[in-house]
Amino acid sequence: MTKVYAGIRPHPPVVTPLFGIAPFLGAAVSIALSAVIVQPINSAAGRTLSSLAALMALASFGPQKYFDAQFALIWPAVILGQLAVLVIFIGVFGEIRRRKNIDITVKSNVEQV
Repeated sequence: MTKVYAGIRPHPPVVTPLFGIAPFLGAAVSIALSAVIVQPINSAAGRTLSSLAALMALASFGPQKYFDAQFALIWPAVILGQLAVLVIFIGVFGEIRRRKNIDITVKSNVEQV
């Protein structure tokens, strides 16, 4: 690998590890912000984006971190990240269930008329 000026490696590096790079974090943040903008629970796009953002957060805060050698130093972020993902999934799937129940109720009311 070539070095320029003060012996500093070129940026961006030739090879970057998956899930440990700024573009992945930027994508996760932009998806989460997009979910907020389109209303995370009230629209299908928002629910999809919210779920995708939660799944992307698990790359950094998922259960695999319990086996990390540095877990004693990062446990607050891991636990809070997992709780946040759980809250997102409860909200999204609760809304999906609620909408299905409303659809069933509306269909049965239409059939009765």
